[in-house]
Amino acid sequence: MKNFNLIGKFCGPRDISNLDSRILFSKYQITQADVFVLFGGSIVYGVNILAQAIQNNIAKKYLIVGGFGHTTASLMQTAKKTFPELPDNITSEAELFAIILKNRFNLKADFLEIDSTNCGNNITYLLDLLKQQQIDFKSIILAQDTTMQRRMSACLQKYVSSEIKIINYATYQTNLKLKSNELTFDHDYLGMWSPQRYQTLLMGEMSRLTDNQSGYGPNGKNFIVHVNIPDDVQKAYCSLKQKYPNINRPSNVL
Repeated sequence: MKNFNLIGKFCGPRDISNLDSRILFSKYQITQADVFVLFGGSIVYGVNILAQAIQNNIAKKYLIVGGFGHTTASLMQTAKKTFPELPDNITSEAELFAIILKNRFNLKADFLEIDSTNCGNNITYLLDLLKQQQIDFKSIILAQDTTMQRRMSACLQKYVSSEIKIINYATYQTNLKLKSNELTFDHDYLGMWSPQRYQTLLMGEMSRLTDNQSGYGPNGKNFIVHVNIPDDVQKAYCSLKQKYPNINRPSNVL
């Protein structure tokens, strides 16, 4: 568990401790980000984070990004169990989150992007939408599932100037633990993955973030910028890979 928790902390960074303008100012000398984005790959609890961002007036514009990707079916299934009143004709993660945001918090995002299907075009379609809407930005807060947060940031860095402030805010942070000899989490988040699914997602992310021939960095598929992986995280990943050689998530999409 220790190794999985170390990897989880690495994959899901938060560059600020809370969505608070004072904390934002103390680190970045701004009281508002230009843009806040919630990505559909997150668990349903991500909607709570978007609501908190809007209520705290942490950004000037709010967007939800996500079409139908590899986690969408399970996301919608989980959401339907929690919110049985959801309509059956939802076809994108962004629309799903927008409906939950309205129903639970009576809030609305400024724009939805509903066509992207993976991390790569989450970013490129987001940038296209911002350009179409003539939204210039010098700072942007990214809120994605903990398992994919670092990769999302590394993907955006590939397409924007280094002068852009990219602020990570993973939608949740958690640790695995044993309770009555069963694997569980130290926090109960709405729509959380099963512990086994969470482990699989983390291992899949590490294979993508590792900048080698099979990874997503410049030395591999070149989907993201190079990511520096600390030695202790790399050792944890190698140890788990030896112990669980079949746990990596299949790499069929970015």
